[in-house]
Amino acid sequence: MTKGVVVKDPVLVFDGDCAFCSSCVRWGETYLRQTLASGGWEAVPFQFAELSELDALAGGLGEVSAERAEREVLWVTPAGRVYGGAQAVARLLMRSGGAWAYLGAVLTLAPVRPVAALAYRWVSRNRHRMPGGTAACALPRRTGAAQSV
Repeated sequence: MTKGVVVKDPVLVFDGDCAFCSSCVRWGETYLRQTLASGGWEAVPFQFAELSELDALAGGLGEVSAERAEREVLWVTPAGRVYGGAQAVARLLMRSGGAWAYLGAVLTLAPVRPVAALAYRWVSRNRHRMPGGTAACALPRRTGAAQSV
């Protein structure tokens, strides 16, 4: 296992083919960076990210994959921690500082995490219906027992 990637700041990995996802990232780059108190972050569409290198940074356990990044945003820290979905959003908000950090911290609280995850999954499954969403944003259908997302 090689650790060829050096990550200075956390990396937000998202679905660059999804107009809704791309719009959300552009919003974050515009508004969350304005309050940045503790350092930067980088947003990279999974289609252009070095996923194998980011996964190696995370221990090579398959936590960073195209299939996962297609279904949920990923937050990969320089230390190799990987957060997905609502918890990735929470980490981004916490990194942004100010009032955003408080909102992010609330999303990590044990009683709130399941509700945040449920809301994130609903938005993810319906992102093609969201403002800015297109048919290209729709997630591929899973077959059989794997439809637990």
